[in-house]
Amino acid sequence: MASADTKRLTAVDRKKKNKIEKNENLAGLLFVSPMLLGVSVIVLFPIVATFILAFADWKFVVSIDQLKWVGFANFSALLQDEKFIMSIINNALFIFTVPVTMIFSLILAVIIDKNVYLKSYFKVAFFMPYISSVVAIAVVWQVLFHPSAGPINQVLMSFGIDNPPTWISDPEFALLSVAIIHIWISIGFNLIVYIAGLQSIPKELYEAAEMDGANAWYKFRNITFPLISPTSFFLLITGVIATFKVFDLIAVLTQGGPLNRTTMLVWHLYEMAFLNLEIGYASAIAVVLFLFVFTITILQWFGQKKWVNY
Repeated sequence: MASADTKRLTAVDRKKKNKIEKNENLAGLLFVSPMLLGVSVIVLFPIVATFILAFADWKFVVSIDQLKWVGFANFSALLQDEKFIMSIINNALFIFTVPVTMIFSLILAVIIDKNVYLKSYFKVAFFMPYISSVVAIAVVWQVLFHPSAGPINQVLMSFGIDNPPTWISDPEFALLSVAIIHIWISIGFNLIVYIAGLQSIPKELYEAAEMDGANAWYKFRNITFPLISPTSFFLLITGVIATFKVFDLIAVLTQGGPLNRTTMLVWHLYEMAFLNLEIGYASAIAVVLFLFVFTITILQWFGQKKWVNY
């Protein structure tokens, strides 16, 4: 009898516990439902719509009834689009801003973390461009890069360079100019993250290395770099993704010119979608952009096993 009563009480307790858990789950779902609804409407629905419209021919100015399914015709047209090919080449070249930014940021982080007073001031000073308006930054650099009256060319001419580059207006230097600005903006964020990574390294490791007579390069190569490799991996992934999202600098400075030398995938997508109103074609560009970013991220994720130390 005692065991039967015990089993009955256990079953009742289990039912009560399950009912409480269901109520808690329902309450939690109700609390997060506004966020889930917002994400679904603002993020998930446009993503699904983009993948669907990539196989259609449709314009903003006509009704949805005039949508025509064209299969892979949009993707075939991309292969014949010289501007699209140029934008891929420009994006591929622009990726090299990521390692350059990481190298400069790491050097500055090591110097500021070890050998500089007023560290907080330098952190804020380098971080300010990252949180400033990109439009304002672009206008300032437009003045700096002015072909004749800009401070940069004035300095170059003072060193005896009679014909300095015209920078943004020069097809050979336009992409480099945008890359320099992008690096200058991104250094602040990378610097802050690297400093946080450096401060998490145990000081005992450096003390033990100094007792063994290790020099600064040996400590950096065998202690600092391996232990901040997870930080470097994070900055590498976010940096590569950021290079595929460059839009505002292009919109303010060059509008893709001169001679399409600064046209990026996002800018070409914007032109096709909102200027030419070719929604299907622009959606195909968006799908290709997604595939590029996804593939590069997956390759980085598998490649990090060879050099990232957790």
